[in-house]
Amino acid sequence: MNQFLWGALAALSAVSGLFFWRFWLRTRDSLFAAFTAGFSLLALHWGGLGLLNPGSETRHYLYFVRFAAFALIIWGVVQKNRLPPPR
Repeated sequence: MNQFLWGALAALSAVSGLFFWRFWLRTRDSLFAAFTAGFSLLALHWGGLGLLNPGSETRHYLYFVRFAAFALIIWGVVQKNRLPPPR
């Protein structure tokens, strides 16, 4: 059951990444690029959890991928708020 849910989360994260990629293509805004990269990494994380043996002791390394995804999203939000507003 967990593998099914992790696969669904991977697919939904990939769809979210494609959604933000479409907006990045239109605007070239770094916030959308950060969200695209973050959700793509989350899709890799959830897909990796679904493919690995749940009882394996080495799957904790996949959480570094999740950390990188959230760090990218936080970086994008901070970067967007630090820029002056466009005129």
